[in-house]
Amino acid sequence: MNELYEKSIIKLELDKVLALLAEHAGSEAAKQRCLQTVPMSDADDIREKQAETTAACKMMTLQGAPGLAGAYDVNASVDRAHRGGTLSPEELLHVASLLKTTRQAKEYCGENTQPELSLYFQRLTPNKYLEERIFASILSKDEIADAASSELASIRRKIRQKSSSIRENLQKIITSPTYAKILQEPIVTIRSDRFVVPVKAECKGQLPGLVHDVSSSGSTYFVEPMSAVNANNELRELFLAEKQEIERILSELSAEAAGHRESIAENYEVLVSLDCIFARAKLSFAMHAIEPQIRTDGKLELIRARHPLITGKTVVPISVRLGSDFDTLIITGPNTGGKTVTLKTIGLLTLMAECGLHISADDGSFISVFELVLADIGDEQSIEQSLSTFSSHMKNIVDILQVCDRDSLILFDELCAGTDPAEGAALAIALIEFCRKCGAKIAATTHYAELKLYAMRTQGVINASCEFNVETLQPTYRLLIGVPGKSNAFAISKRLGLDDIIIEDARSMVSQNDVNFEDVLTQLESQRQQMEQAKLEAERLRQETEKQKEKSDEYYAQIKREREKAVEQARREAQFIIEDARRTANSVYEELKQLRKQAQGGQYVAGSNEKQAQLRRSLNEAEGKLREKTEQKQRPAATRAIRVGDTVELIKLGTKASVISIGADGTYQLQAGIMKVNAKPDEVYLLENETQSKAKKIIEGKVRDLKAAVHPELDIRGMATDEAIPVLDNFLDAAYMGNLPQVRIIHGKGTGVLRAAVHEELRRCKYVKQFRVGLYGEGENGVTIAEFK
Repeated sequence: MNELYEKSIIKLELDKVLALLAEHAGSEAAKQRCLQTVPMSDADDIREKQAETTAACKMMTLQGAPGLAGAYDVNASVDRAHRGGTLSPEELLHVASLLKTTRQAKEYCGENTQPELSLYFQRLTPNKYLEERIFASILSKDEIADAASSELASIRRKIRQKSSSIRENLQKIITSPTYAKILQEPIVTIRSDRFVVPVKAECKGQLPGLVHDVSSSGSTYFVEPMSAVNANNELRELFLAEKQEIERILSELSAEAAGHRESIAENYEVLVSLDCIFARAKLSFAMHAIEPQIRTDGKLELIRARHPLITGKTVVPISVRLGSDFDTLIITGPNTGGKTVTLKTIGLLTLMAECGLHISADDGSFISVFELVLADIGDEQSIEQSLSTFSSHMKNIVDILQVCDRDSLILFDELCAGTDPAEGAALAIALIEFCRKCGAKIAATTHYAELKLYAMRTQGVINASCEFNVETLQPTYRLLIGVPGKSNAFAISKRLGLDDIIIEDARSMVSQNDVNFEDVLTQLESQRQQMEQAKLEAERLRQETEKQKEKSDEYYAQIKREREKAVEQARREAQFIIEDARRTANSVYEELKQLRKQAQGGQYVAGSNEKQAQLRRSLNEAEGKLREKTEQKQRPAATRAIRVGDTVELIKLGTKASVISIGADGTYQLQAGIMKVNAKPDEVYLLENETQSKAKKIIEGKVRDLKAAVHPELDIRGMATDEAIPVLDNFLDAAYMGNLPQVRIIHGKGTGVLRAAVHEELRRCKYVKQFRVGLYGEGENGVTIAEFK
């Protein structure tokens, strides 16, 4: 990256965006890597980074962000262990922390893992055995656990016993009346790892023993009585044995870590990469950003783009394009109107996209990949180099002209300002033409009227302006492409109270051509505003028409479906009735044949008249089934009264409708599609399942929103107990509803009162499975980890 490009990146404030990115990273290595991010020039690489950022956003929406803060850089330590060195307890704890973070990241990888990130998670190699052994052996950077080895536990037990024995022996001396007058204080203390008693300086010869120390005033000698010398020697030997055993344990753990050197180095690299990716996703959420389309044809379009470093609700989005129907954009308008911000937004969002970051714009935005984004923005005056503002800008512009080409995006702010207007305007036009011949895409701001005319007369160059409200003397910050801007100097001066005589005198000094040009601009602006109002009204009417059409189409489709459903049901029922009648007719026909045969044979069959009557009744029943209307379905009685908002069915039409209101006489006003109808209570039937389904969908939507918003960590440091507990309860409710497996509560160490209150509340919480204080690397006694059932 050349010096000019680096200078432009700083002017466009990419470094500030990267600083925001680093704040979202967990590990120090990831923070440094975020700060060192540079724009890429290969479109495929940029698309890959953008896809990774989008994939991380999706995973965070579904299951929150992974905890990657424990990814320590232990490569140098493990390499030293590989060469035979012994790592310190702190270094080994860092190794264990890295292994723990690896295991947790591997567990985070589940069914929601996006394809773009699956390879990263597959490369992780957890080592739970080594992780747990280190954590079980080392309690902190200054303390080795007794459980590190049976030998260490035995030595420490002997040390405690021997220390107790020595203290008992010395306790007899300090409580003896014989030595009461020679002791400075009746206490047992330690000097040089040996137990001693404080003796007055003038009585030091009255207690046989070894002097190990003297107080700063010289009035007290710390004497080891001869009766304790042998015991102290034995204790010293035990301390040496403890030290040797600790060194052996550390050496053994170091050797095991060295045995997994390659997998540890791979884990570290993957975790840092994932940390950077998820940091980009977090920044995307913070900026309400989107993934832009990446192009290579030099075309750029930003829809409702916001400068990422301007915060607050007052920021006005801009929509700007470049490289499609024009390659040069000339932006004019009054000072503080937003011209420079527009330039910076174009350049900064382009650089952000080339770094793999999402951009703060609306969907549909796209950027083109540029090898160089070069900017001449800001005050370049240099007292040290004896350069004026114009000279400094020109020096920078000369450097830009030497490197610009078809893959460059050039941003000029107040091009050729600070010199004679006529010469400056001519020079600015020549510079723009040179850059255009090189094939570069250009956006420039200016106050020169000549550049406005140049843009109106030149193919491929277009005017744009930052809108300004003369009535309120406030810029609206809206960018209007195709409309040249006015300086509004006279109008602003008049509003600020400048005498009309002075203003009119100034007007008389302006050439008639300039006056005519400004009048044309005023008329154009007035017409533009009228056309924009008309356009907005037409768009509003179009949207209303579209909505009515959608409702009509939906209602028509619903009626069509209901009609087809009713026709199909009627057809099936008619078919069944016809088949039933046919079976009945066939049965009657067979019975008649039997009766006829018997009558012809002269046989009298008892009850034949009754049989004939029964057959006649069967035929009548079949005929009645053919004639009767389709029977209405038997419905169960409603379990409750109909309320406003319920879904009901119009019995006669078979159509669903929503209850809008209930009249005093009990009639219902219903909304069926785009129609409103009135119905009596006996004309409708309550669809209870429909109403419950709607409520269920609303609740499920709220739960989804809650899951997306919940955070796995709560910081209540500095709160009083009565303030912290309600906050903790709300946090636990939200985390449980958000389906988080565990949460981290930061209460600090302090006096322990807040920690005790938190633990008591967790014991009472019915959906907390278990909880514990943090391990090394998690915050130890300053945090509590709670797991849900």
